[in-house]
Amino acid sequence: MDRKEFLNVKRIVIKLGTNVLRNEDGDVALSRIYSYIEDISKLVKSGKEVILVTSGAVGLGKKKIGLSSTDGVALKQACAAIGQSKLMSLYEEGFDTYNVVAAQILLTEDDFSQRKKYLSLRTTLNRLLEMGAVPIINQNDTVSVIDFDDTLSSVQVCFADNDKLSALVASELDADLLLILSDVDGLFDSNPKTNPDAKLISQVKGVTDEIRALGTDASEGGRGGMRTKLEAARLVTRFGGRVLIANGKTPYVINEIFNLKEIGTMFIPNDENLSEKKRWIGYATNIFGKLIVNNGAKDAILNKESSLLPIGVIGVVNDFKRGEVISIHDENDVEFARGIVNYNSEDCRRIIGNHSNEILKVLGFKNYDAIITRDNITIL
Repeated sequence: MDRKEFLNVKRIVIKLGTNVLRNEDGDVALSRIYSYIEDISKLVKSGKEVILVTSGAVGLGKKKIGLSSTDGVALKQACAAIGQSKLMSLYEEGFDTYNVVAAQILLTEDDFSQRKKYLSLRTTLNRLLEMGAVPIINQNDTVSVIDFDDTLSSVQVCFADNDKLSALVASELDADLLLILSDVDGLFDSNPKTNPDAKLISQVKGVTDEIRALGTDASEGGRGGMRTKLEAARLVTRFGGRVLIANGKTPYVINEIFNLKEIGTMFIPNDENLSEKKRWIGYATNIFGKLIVNNGAKDAILNKESSLLPIGVIGVVNDFKRGEVISIHDENDVEFARGIVNYNSEDCRRIIGNHSNEILKVLGFKNYDAIITRDNITIL
């Protein structure tokens, strides 16, 4: 796919990482931030819809009160509270200069994991875009309880960094393009920090296991790294969206990109076109429990698009309610799918290993023949 076709898009999510929002001294990179604002305003006035997912609140708060580190959850959350107002004031003043309205939205895991909140958020974001506003989204570190609540220690959280958050926003809004701006030039065939001969990969079709293996962890000051960016790209390309990872420190990088300069790595969507509901099941929910299935059940789900029947389940882990999304693992405890469960964990423990026609006898009632029906399963 050539660059012109790739960038022929209407709805764009732009994610700005912590390290592009500050300079080498850790101070706010004002000129760079205002260049982003100028470029985004130009896109909006050209008729495109732009959603901005931004990091930086914790770093700004830390700098403002003179801390050298933010060890400890409570301190990090306090810094986020201090820095968020500073971060938003920069954006609001900047967009005001170009007569573009900015709207602040702070999100936690539950805003995606709870279906009603998820749908309400989508409605609000769509209305803001219809009004020509730029939604500015950040993780609400100040009120997130995942790190504090011991009962949630085993939970698989739907997002823990803004790379995944930006992918979830792109998925929720059926965005055409996710543009991730970080302090790296794109995806390389090996780690450029350790291999001076590493080569930039300009285009990727689908995010395979081989591509994911090229990911590295976060640099100092950030939470993500290439690994989380590749996971974000994997989600977006599964529903037909496009992803571009580029160096946000390139002067006027957004303008350069949309002027078709060969910057960064393009991720081309595959032909899967995962539905909105399947996306939500697979990626946007907090996972509290899991089922372990035998090899026959795994094969039926992966290769025959079958429902998960009680006879194929060999283990139930943790407690969950009927209607929640749970994880599906194989006999080696490797997760390969997720789905909405038709029975709570206690009932599942009673019926696993039985045929479907025995559910009524065991439980005294029967909701479904399957523990998870095939329409409510997302293969990962």
